[in-house]
Amino acid sequence: MSEPESKNAMKKRLKAEAAAKKKAEKEAAKKAKEAAQPAKAKKHVAGGDEDLDPTQYYSNRVSAIKKIQANGGNPYPHKFHVSHRVPDFITSFASLPDGERDETQTVTVAGRINSVRGQGKLYFYDLKGDGEFIQIMSDLKTYESEDGFAEIHRTLKRGDIIGCTGYPGKSKTGQLSIFPTSMILLSPCLHMLPKKVGDRPAITDQETRYRQRYLDLICNNENRKIFEIRAKVISYIRRFLDTRHFLEVETPSLCLLPGGATAKPFKTYHNDLSQEMFMRIAPELPLKKLIIGGLERVYEIGRNYRNEGIDLTHNPEFTTCEFYQAYADYEDLMNMTEEMVSGMVLQVCGSYKISFSPKPGAPEVEVDFTPPFKRISMISGLEEAMKIKLPSLDDPECDKKLAKILKERELECQPPHTTARLLDELVGEYLEDNIVNPTFITEHPEIMSPLAKYHRSKKFLTERFELFVAGRELCNAYTELNNPSVQRERFLEQAAFNADGDDEAMCLDESFVLALEHGLPPTGGWGLGIDRLTMFLSNKNNIKEVLLFPAMKPNLEEMAILAANKPKEDAVDANAKKYPPCPPTVFKVNGSEEDLGSEHGMKLLSSVLKSSTWISGGQPTAEDAKLFKVVEGMPRECVEFFGEVKGWFYSCAQFSEGVRGNWK
Repeated sequence: MSEPESKNAMKKRLKAEAAAKKKAEKEAAKKAKEAAQPAKAKKHVAGGDEDLDPTQYYSNRVSAIKKIQANGGNPYPHKFHVSHRVPDFITSFASLPDGERDETQTVTVAGRINSVRGQGKLYFYDLKGDGEFIQIMSDLKTYESEDGFAEIHRTLKRGDIIGCTGYPGKSKTGQLSIFPTSMILLSPCLHMLPKKVGDRPAITDQETRYRQRYLDLICNNENRKIFEIRAKVISYIRRFLDTRHFLEVETPSLCLLPGGATAKPFKTYHNDLSQEMFMRIAPELPLKKLIIGGLERVYEIGRNYRNEGIDLTHNPEFTTCEFYQAYADYEDLMNMTEEMVSGMVLQVCGSYKISFSPKPGAPEVEVDFTPPFKRISMISGLEEAMKIKLPSLDDPECDKKLAKILKERELECQPPHTTARLLDELVGEYLEDNIVNPTFITEHPEIMSPLAKYHRSKKFLTERFELFVAGRELCNAYTELNNPSVQRERFLEQAAFNADGDDEAMCLDESFVLALEHGLPPTGGWGLGIDRLTMFLSNKNNIKEVLLFPAMKPNLEEMAILAANKPKEDAVDANAKKYPPCPPTVFKVNGSEEDLGSEHGMKLLSSVLKSSTWISGGQPTAEDAKLFKVVEGMPRECVEFFGEVKGWFYSCAQFSEGVRGNWK
């Protein structure tokens, strides 16, 4: 049994209960009063919505922009006058004293909001324009109206593009700023942008950076500098050549024949001409035609296209500079290369020495571009590095002996195992991979250089060089072959390689041989990869880093877009795939007379040509000339019905009638 409550204890308890009841009644009355009044808007805090889910953020922004438009506002104005670019603003007003503003000058700037903070009567924005940053210090005291101040700061978000009118000045801490009298939204960013945290970039995923390069440039300002370096490289090359009286020209990207290099081309089709065409793999042949025409110093900076693999140093489309100079040889071009490349490195990087990491995760090496560059003759250098004597290049068994050497050294070469491919594999392993500082590999074998002039004193070699840096080819040049007879022989040799399955071998271009027959003066030709040079100067070991829009395999979203936009195929006539009507055309095929005007006869001819470029093997003969004369008079749709016949026909057509008449 509990003890009875004392009088004092009872008094305290009743007093506490009364106080608690009074407090509860007071709270209830306060809540009732608040409920009866309209709700007050919360004070706006800048950046307070960035903890939202990105999908919800996007939805909120779209709704906010629609509301602006519904109220008569325009979030996408046509024009905003800018008096100062952000870099110019910094240059013009960097000398202002701390804590002062110059209200005698009204300036206008524009850019993208990089960050926002503040609330109430004071907001701070970091504004990014042309890769530079300034602060916007927006104070209600300076702004043109209180309502406008509240409205604009409710509207603006990180990522928006804005215009700002105000006074230049500095904060008390010395931060260069613009103190706005008015601000305007020029283009809203509807998506939540990634944020940089400490030293970690805002976007680290490579796929995102390459596919959405605009987002990479918005968020990672350091990557902008890569493309500024690229622009400086191109500008330097132009100035270097222009001051030496070179003429910049443009040559076709669409070609009837891919030539000028050994590479696999992209094919396309010209509907109006009913003609298969190729994207150029190099501009070399048309540029040399211009030298023949009397333009003695020409250059072109442009895109080339090669249907080959994608890796750290290769992209299907890439930028090169090629120049050709009459009355120069490869020795002159080596000297020019040293002068151009070393001077460019010094101007762009401030030193001849740069740091470069050859592979992802590999330690950096110092590359010294101080001239002169080292020179290595290919065959003698290879023999010295391998400590063996290589087979003679005129040995009929040369390719087999080289293949044996590769096998003994556990090296692999992709088929076909031609002498050129086998040598290239050895050079890559024993010479190229061991190069760090700029080094010329010179005097390539003729079999590897179908457009280079034979060496004036060394048999089977050419006057050619390649410049390698840190194991990578940077440029290629040679004294140009200007003997039309030798050039035709080289082309036919390449055609034989093509027939053996080497789809990178050059095509026979009789139009170029015809041009050579009009006289090409002694000429030096030179080509440099802009992308690879930019990689060195920006210390990037992946070519995708120096291309604004590198080639990428489509992801699921892109595949869906492609599928949705695929044009509907036109209804195909039931007879469209049948052999077209053709008059009887009799010719002997495999010893028996066949009607080439019939599908059977043309199909038989096609089967003969499947195993060879020409009727009788690797060389054109009188039989090809005779057949061409017959087929030339047939309807073109019949000639082009079978791919093998079509290819043979247009190969023959590259030769003049006089040349075909001399085939034995």
